[in-house]
Amino acid sequence: MLNWAATFLIVAIIAGLPGFGGIAGTAAWIAKVLFVVFLVLFLFSLISSHRRV
Repeated sequence: MLNWAATFLIVAIIAGLPGFGGIAGTAAWIAKVLFVVFLVLFLFSLISSHRRV
């Protein structure tokens, strides 16, 4: 999931250079959402694995 977030971030940067603001904004928003989902799942994984031990 982190790879997808990085991919959308790169797409946003590349689309923003020639002036495609709509595509860049959408790709940046998707990258932010995926990164937040990754962080939530990562923290949930750490907490749940810590409780089992």
